[in-house]
Amino acid sequence: VVAGDSWGLIAVPVIESHPEVGLIFTGSLMTLVFGVLNLIVAVIVDTFAESRLRDVNSIAKEREVEEAQEKRMLSQIFRKIDRDGSGSLTYSELERGARKVREFAQWLRVLDIDSEDLHQLFRIVDEDGSGEVDPTE
Repeated sequence: VVAGDSWGLIAVPVIESHPEVGLIFTGSLMTLVFGVLNLIVAVIVDTFAESRLRDVNSIAKEREVEEAQEKRMLSQIFRKIDRDGSGSLTYSELERGARKVREFAQWLRVLDIDSEDLHQLFRIVDEDGSGEVDPTE
């Protein structure tokens, strides 16, 4: 009876002789049905939660790769802008690079940085106030 076998064979004669017992059988059946349904939903939700966690990890790895690529690209741009080969940039080199180095100009355009913003960015990045920006800054 509990496993769902032969409900009709037991329940129908008992309910016919004592109709109030129908509530007990109905309650038992509903409890079993909703309990099994709850287990199925829990398994589905858990599967999707694990899948989402894997997706979050793969997205984090992709962003790390993208960040490394952007750093390499910025390093290449830095070397192109550094006209005197000193390993650091002055504001005039940075400004000239914004006009002459296509990749740097595109990067600034994507970030919506104009010449005034470029000067502010230079002052912010120049942490030691030397008037030059090196790659570690």
